[in-house]
Amino acid sequence: MTTVGILGGGQLARMMALAGAPLGLRFLVMDTSAEACAGQFVPMVVGDWRDERALAEFASRVDVATFDFENVPAESAEWLAARIPVFPAPRSLAVAQDRLAEKTLFNELGIGTPAFAAVDKRADLDAAVARIGLPCILKTRRLGYDGKGQFRLKAAADLDAAWAALGAQAGKVGLILEAFVPFEREVSVLAVRGRDGVFRAWPLTENWHHDGILSASMAPATDAAGLEPAAVAQARKLAEALDYVGVFALELFVHEGRLLANEMAPRVHNSGHWTIEGAETSQFENHLRAVLGLPLGSTAAVGLSAMLNWVGTMPAAGPVLESPAGHWHDYGKSPRAGRKLGHATLRSADPATLARELAAVVEALGRWQEFAPLLARLRAERIG
Repeated sequence: MTTVGILGGGQLARMMALAGAPLGLRFLVMDTSAEACAGQFVPMVVGDWRDERALAEFASRVDVATFDFENVPAESAEWLAARIPVFPAPRSLAVAQDRLAEKTLFNELGIGTPAFAAVDKRADLDAAVARIGLPCILKTRRLGYDGKGQFRLKAAADLDAAWAALGAQAGKVGLILEAFVPFEREVSVLAVRGRDGVFRAWPLTENWHHDGILSASMAPATDAAGLEPAAVAQARKLAEALDYVGVFALELFVHEGRLLANEMAPRVHNSGHWTIEGAETSQFENHLRAVLGLPLGSTAAVGLSAMLNWVGTMPAAGPVLESPAGHWHDYGKSPRAGRKLGHATLRSADPATLARELAAVVEALGRWQEFAPLLARLRAERIG
């Protein structure tokens, strides 16, 4: 029986293991915390990412390794890749870990991005703002996610505060200044590429964020501007350039009818959770198929899906489970501000029915602030 090793033991590893059980796979997770939620179902190795003894134990017990967490040190991934197959390759991880390297690669491939500049010292910040203009966003090049490690600059008076907040990181992980994009929509392409180079993409997904964290997704996204072919073409170009194997997400802004790449996630992704119930093959199963060299499954959508993230606190499950469209996912994590604890997916073949079921769930849970934009899009563009 094949054993798949997963670096990172969060909810993505947990859902990967659940998807792999029908394929007859076994799993081993490595994480720095013994409390990682995948460990509720999967054996674990607990150790620091740079602990070669822990890495050696992990490698000795698996046939292939992959990731649920992109901040595993690239050198640790390279150490493993010298001993066992690792997918995606460490180079993909290294590029995605550095916002400057990532956006530079995007531009080299002809993929548009917001204007950006490296910031290594205080004078660089002044020069970058003078060139890019305000408003803009100062970010750490590494380790930031879900809105962390960022400072938005609206006026020249904000530069000192931004440097006070993030300047200490300049010498550690580097900083990058990016132009602020007044986007009309945020979308993502979730795609998969096999060991044999076969490439497939799920339908374009539209996403909404609340306090910097993904709150809701809808798929297939309304594509009135015909953006999906261009978005998928960009994802394919990126996958081929990196010789990528597995699932990844390319996050994009839609601005004045144009796509601008924000970032790449070299793993299964929150905006693809709808695929568990809403696609012929989920992102988790297809990721496993890809890294094991198995034929990829269909990425076609099954109806229309709305995914709702539970962040900070878990609501009552009843309103979702009472809905004929509802599917519930609890990650088994303790509540904490800003922490992703679970999600729900509502799926229906009929847009009007989905809008009605979604409204009933949101009303019962009292979560209008987070999910009203999704419901408004569904009502306005699916029903008319």
